[in-house]
Amino acid sequence: MDTDAAEPRVVVGVDGSQSSYEALRWAVRYADRIGGTVEAVAVWELPGLYGWSGPAVDMQMDEEETRQKMGQELTEVLGAEAAGSVRTRVVHGNAADVLLRAAEGAEVLVVGSRGRGGFARALLGSVSQHVSQHASCPVVIVRPRKQ
Repeated sequence: MDTDAAEPRVVVGVDGSQSSYEALRWAVRYADRIGGTVEAVAVWELPGLYGWSGPAVDMQMDEEETRQKMGQELTEVLGAEAAGSVRTRVVHGNAADVLLRAAEGAEVLVVGSRGRGGFARALLGSVSQHVSQHASCPVVIVRPRKQ
């Protein structure tokens, strides 16, 4: 047995939605049970970036804003101590594609059932549906708590 094997990685998508917060909580509990690490991934994408005109905003500023917001959300959802144990990644791109790449070699990919956009009555959001069909590891889809 290889004693230098890396800890199991639990990758979780965080987008500011209630279901992503539940996914984050689930990922932390699961990682604790299996002796793994949590890697929280936030994806940012500028609407219309690939259209006719160039971006009208500072892309580095948007990335930094996403990074700061993610840090605040982790602390609010998990508390300062638990948030400090979570590895974070902020990546520019398409959310489903970024999460699929991040999950390569992971123990599990955890996502919320629905993100911030889309149709309120949809059972699954487009990202959770896409990653559930294409991930190279098991996928856990977590629904938000009933209010």
